[in-house]
Amino acid sequence: MKKITIAIDGYSSCGKSTMAKDLARRIGYVYVDTGAMYRAVTLFALRNGLFGVEGAVNIEKLEQMMPEISITFQFNPETQKPDTYLNGELVEKEIRSLEVSSRVSLIAAIPFVRTAMVAQQQAMGQQGGIVMDGRDIGTTVFPNAELKIFVTASAEVRAQRRYDELVAKGMPEPYEEILKNVQQRDYLDTHREVSPLRQADDALLLDNSDMTIEEQNAWLMEVVRNRGVEAL
Repeated sequence: MKKITIAIDGYSSCGKSTMAKDLARRIGYVYVDTGAMYRAVTLFALRNGLFGVEGAVNIEKLEQMMPEISITFQFNPETQKPDTYLNGELVEKEIRSLEVSSRVSLIAAIPFVRTAMVAQQQAMGQQGGIVMDGRDIGTTVFPNAELKIFVTASAEVRAQRRYDELVAKGMPEPYEEILKNVQQRDYLDTHREVSPLRQADDALLLDNSDMTIEEQNAWLMEVVRNRGVEAL
């Protein structure tokens, strides 16, 4: 049976990555976290002093340094999930910090960054059998994906989830700051000129504000089975 491409888009902190990772594992597909790719570029920019005092990005310098950025994923047998590597260095924890979260939408809005990342993403998914999540997978990266899902939840619910995640990792941040960051990212993601966040016309909407993980997984498996894909 031909393996399909599954595109999962949606707002920040909706649990898209966790959802996509678990789904890929259950059906034996490859998972690619595109958000982690933009976070890795943001971390690179931070480490190289490419953000000014006012938070603006040194666009010219970043464009010059883009060839120096290599982003790869390696499967972690302990977590059963892929980890993100920046130029060969494991950066999975560093890219999840609030410092990176507060700047990643600025980096992701830069046209040459998106062009570079989209090209890598399309190369990863040429053969199908892939689950990819991000902001523009179903609209830009894989507009012909056989299954598209758009995930949303209230800003307050998403901020609480992000807060709980950071606490669990020993990286607590004030809830109010996280909520502000979520709202800012929503605005930036939906208003950027290049590939803004939006629901594709043929995408299924999933509002998981009041859903448990079990309910969400059951919903996902139902729509996947409707596309002829079964769990392992």
